[in-house]
Amino acid sequence: MASRDAVKLVKVSKVYKMGRVYVVGLRNVSISFAKGEFTSVVGPSGSGKTTMMNLIGGLDRPTTGHIYIDGVDTVYLSDDELTVLRRTKIGFIFQFFNLIPTLNAMENVMLPMALAGRYSREERKRRALMLLRLVGLGHRAKHKPDQMSGGERQRVAIARALANNPTIVLADEPTGNLDSKTGRSVVELMQKLNRERGVTFIIVTHDMEVADMTRRIVQVRDGRIVSDDHRG
Repeated sequence: MASRDAVKLVKVSKVYKMGRVYVVGLRNVSISFAKGEFTSVVGPSGSGKTTMMNLIGGLDRPTTGHIYIDGVDTVYLSDDELTVLRRTKIGFIFQFFNLIPTLNAMENVMLPMALAGRYSREERKRRALMLLRLVGLGHRAKHKPDQMSGGERQRVAIARALANNPTIVLADEPTGNLDSKTGRSVVELMQKLNRERGVTFIIVTHDMEVADMTRRIVQVRDGRIVSDDHRG
């Protein structure tokens, strides 16, 4: 039976050892994100929000507790299995876009499909162009990142995040490198994808204007969830 939750954390803690000092990133956090949610995670620097995102994204492992992605307990996965899950179930959007500068927009969107070993080359091209059109950049398919504006690059990054039809998309400060007007248009695009295609988004941000555009705001402080506001 398919899980209704895209993500579920059960009593998750993360402790980092830095020399002789232990630093707690997350403290016994339990939370779930249903499929189709449009959620923001907010908090000051050092609050634990980035730690939570890295754990959900399979970029790090918890010290204790369990993390379920689409019903799969990632704690029991090998590194190779976790890599496969990350490539097929999770899309990432970063503050600085992280596009490959030598590849054009279409090639950047095709790359996650190739890494996951999904689709034929022709199908990758077809899907990449479809996704670029979806984010309003079909006409930029052959352009490289340095030929595009910041907003356009982030739209390419959104298309890339959707390449393998992921269960969830994690966006880490997606507007942090954009002016306010462009940033708002990027979040509005994510809203549209969530509303019309059911894409599940978790947006990590320190910008309350961005958070106010989401339907749920989770606030993290000192490694704990201090509020969880469902707004319909």
